[in-house]
Amino acid sequence: MEWRCEHTIEAAADPGVVWQLFRDVPGWPRWNAGAERIDIAGPFQTGTEFRMTVPGPERQTLTSRLLAVAEGESFEDETRVGDVVVRVLHRVRPTGAGRCRIAFSLVAVGPDRAEVGGAASADFPDVLKALARVAEETRRSEGR
Repeated sequence: MEWRCEHTIEAAADPGVVWQLFRDVPGWPRWNAGAERIDIAGPFQTGTEFRMTVPGPERQTLTSRLLAVAEGESFEDETRVGDVVVRVLHRVRPTGAGRCRIAFSLVAVGPDRAEVGGAASADFPDVLKALARVAEETRRSEGR
């Protein structure tokens, strides 16, 4: 059985700007407060692993793997949290006139899927807002 959720946001930014923010894995803490530090072990492509340190008293470090990368459109990563496998699909789609829709879809599988999935996705609305803000600021600074 699976636990699923999805969150979306509209941004006044070109999808290419959002895609560049996605590809800059070490820069994710700029828009993802749930990531203190991220190190990627190779290029942003299917199969590459990255390690994310989560802030807080425990400073847990999780290892994830890019399952699929569709250049300019989406990427999916997978993280094991105990006996639970968490997959997150990140998508960006143009909506016209220099705007885009950004979506994060999470699927959790395992014995504590609802608890782990709920905790992993709890900050998605805030992360999406911050990502949209950074993309919009980038657009303004580049004069797009």
